[in-house]
Amino acid sequence: MNTPPPARRPRAQRQPLLWAALAFAAGLAVGQQAWRPPTWWLAAFLVFAGSAIFFSCRRARSAFLISLGAVFFLGALTIQVRHPARPSDSAILQFSDGREVMVTAHVTAEGNIREQGPDARQRFDVETERVESGKSLEVRSGIRLSLFSRSANREPSTVPMHLFRYGERLRFAAKLNAPRNYRNPGAFDYQGYLAENGIVALASADIAKVEILPGFSGSRAELWRTRIHDSIIDKIHAVWPAEQAVLMDAMVIGEDAFLNRHTRMDFQRSGTYHVLVVSGMNVTILALFVFYTLRQLRLNDLLAAALTVALVAGYALVTNVGSPVWRAALMLAVYFGARLLYREKSMLNAIGTAALAITVVNPLVLFGASFQLTFLCVWLVAGVGVPILERTIEPFSRGLRYLRVTAYDFSLPPKVVQFRLDLRMIAGRLERFFGEKIPLPTIAVAARFGLGFCQLIVISLVMQAGLALPMAYYFHRATTLALPANMVVVPLTELLMPAAALAVGLSYVSVSLAKTPAWIAGWAAVGIAGTVHRLGGLELADVRVPTPGLALILAGSIALAVAMIMVRRRPLVAIAGLSAFALSAFFICVVPFPPQVRAGALEVTAIDVGQGDSLLVVSPRGRAMLVDAGGLPWWTHSELDIGEDVVSPYLWSRGFRGLDTLALTHPHADHIGGMAAVMASFHPRELWIGNDLSAPELQPLLRKAHELGVKVVQLRAGDVQQFGGMAVRILAPDPAAFSRRQNDESLVMKLTYGKTSALLEGDAEKASELQIANEQPQADLLKVGHHGSATSTIPQFLAAVHPRFAVISVGARNIYGHPREEVLARLENSEVATARTDLDGATTYYLDGKTVTISVPDLH
Repeated sequence: MNTPPPARRPRAQRQPLLWAALAFAAGLAVGQQAWRPPTWWLAAFLVFAGSAIFFSCRRARSAFLISLGAVFFLGALTIQVRHPARPSDSAILQFSDGREVMVTAHVTAEGNIREQGPDARQRFDVETERVESGKSLEVRSGIRLSLFSRSANREPSTVPMHLFRYGERLRFAAKLNAPRNYRNPGAFDYQGYLAENGIVALASADIAKVEILPGFSGSRAELWRTRIHDSIIDKIHAVWPAEQAVLMDAMVIGEDAFLNRHTRMDFQRSGTYHVLVVSGMNVTILALFVFYTLRQLRLNDLLAAALTVALVAGYALVTNVGSPVWRAALMLAVYFGARLLYREKSMLNAIGTAALAITVVNPLVLFGASFQLTFLCVWLVAGVGVPILERTIEPFSRGLRYLRVTAYDFSLPPKVVQFRLDLRMIAGRLERFFGEKIPLPTIAVAARFGLGFCQLIVISLVMQAGLALPMAYYFHRATTLALPANMVVVPLTELLMPAAALAVGLSYVSVSLAKTPAWIAGWAAVGIAGTVHRLGGLELADVRVPTPGLALILAGSIALAVAMIMVRRRPLVAIAGLSAFALSAFFICVVPFPPQVRAGALEVTAIDVGQGDSLLVVSPRGRAMLVDAGGLPWWTHSELDIGEDVVSPYLWSRGFRGLDTLALTHPHADHIGGMAAVMASFHPRELWIGNDLSAPELQPLLRKAHELGVKVVQLRAGDVQQFGGMAVRILAPDPAAFSRRQNDESLVMKLTYGKTSALLEGDAEKASELQIANEQPQADLLKVGHHGSATSTIPQFLAAVHPRFAVISVGARNIYGHPREEVLARLENSEVATARTDLDGATTYYLDGKTVTISVPDLH
């Protein structure tokens, strides 16, 4: 029997390129925030670079640290002298004034046809060639175009929806709009997101008004890429049933257009969203499967690695999901290159090389969540997880090799040798019943499985603790169930990815040949979906957290760096570092920090929710109430949830974890639409409602309140509530009055603190306002009724309230023409200082009992 090689003992690895990447990233961050003349940064770089060269032969450690300083200043110089990417021509925005124009364009990014009731819809990107509106202008601008097939009387349309492909030319009539962000702190930069993709305008058109033009415009290489991409999607839908095909689209080829919001949310809540989209993990699984298969086919390392890297690059090109896949491809290329050069393989050095290359090419990628999460995930595994395993589980895993060879024991640590002796002893007892050949190999397999399971637990715990900060900052979630979810989902993904790739490949030869790997991948997809839906649907999984403050971000970052450095030290030092690391995650997820409020003042903030209402009220003693939560009408066919995507991010940006009260003025979509999401995220104690509780529109919200244990309080005119140091007087609805208009059933509240007061009237119209005018409703601040409609803010009411300030919650370019000119004129004639959310964004009023001050956000 050949003597086995001596056991490899782990060595401390050097990661010079990781530190270089971190220094360069720090320079980019400082240079982005602190502008200085480029010559300053250049001079500093030259001084540090020269010093590093001087010390390189004398003091290597000092030279290395000084060289990192040079890299830092190089990063600052790079971000400030970078050449901006050629922007899409914004000249087309001169036509975004509400008039209909004729646009000639060609498709640059394909979409998919979505069937929603009797309407078919399709959204894709085009680049304009010519715009006509009285005059003709040749302009190259990116437009995100939404096509709809409008039907009469909600019957299916007779006009077929054509699926537009890349390079097709078309001519259509549409009204152009400039993209607009919700103007609240914490809001998603939708305008910037579109600009990064070359989109400067939005448009929608009826398919009946679209003319398909002859010819092709675009890149032939991109045409072939899109054809391959579409072909793979067609094969996926031919091999798997529809429900499984939707997951395969997203996980295998990066096509997430058919995923519904509920599925996305379940993956996010369960902490497994990284497997739903093509990411570094998906690419790594495929690459390792391909490399292992090629090696089993007796290909040498060089050829197998080259083919694997080429395949991954082709896969990244076809999926077209952007930086995450290309980063993974670059890291794999570095890894295989180091492997071929017989150098010590360091994941941290690989991720450092990839990060440095990517940030040099595109410095702005550093500030994106995708880059940061990818970098952090690999850093956690390589910098914290692997060292823990090397000191705990990995020695025992190596000890399972050559179990029958006692000579191998002499190269192992005593604890591992004792472990091997125990396994041999157990096998010796079992040999009496099962013979000599079966027990020891069986025990070895069981031990490998158990140790592998423990390794997965360790890595999952490290990932969950390390990702607590970015998950809280970007997604406002504490993934409490990520550990059990990933214990099931990750192994199933490792099975799904190669099986699905094999099935798609075989389907081009024969669908019958693809059935077996397709069944395996489908079984894995069912397991993933079932696990995610069950765990993601639990209330425990939906723990929301506010945006961490700067101090908490710095503390969490330092704790991670300390854990990485100390994990290789003496056991007590390593435990101390890991404890600080775990404690930082605990603080982020569990420990409540006070929200940003002004003590001793009544705050009323009109949140920008577009064409809808949502008001944050904070009492002088810090109790918080949200009045309405915005929403979109059904006919917009949008999956945007105003409560989840607009109102909640604002509240989280202010540091709110919970609310004391939700108040619903009336159950119209633009007031009630976001209520369920806000209720689920902030768990209020009470829900105030003024309408008839039997209204059909209220039933889903009332059921949600019952599920969450929220007390429902019905209020009527004449009721008075004490709320955190202020008085809340209900002025409407009056139970004695009857109105056929639901707007006149709005809950109207007067908030009083000291000698200052605010009147919030929802969508109250003339009938309600006439009744309120008799109730001495004088107030310093008026939330104008019904978004400035001509049916509200009648002269008698305005004279009775006699406000000094007013705020109108209204959507930009809304189809109703709100606020109406006559209402604005009445307010101006009454010398009322009026703010509008469409122009001013989230507007805050502070009533300190004596005076009223106004504050608008600085969103630059």
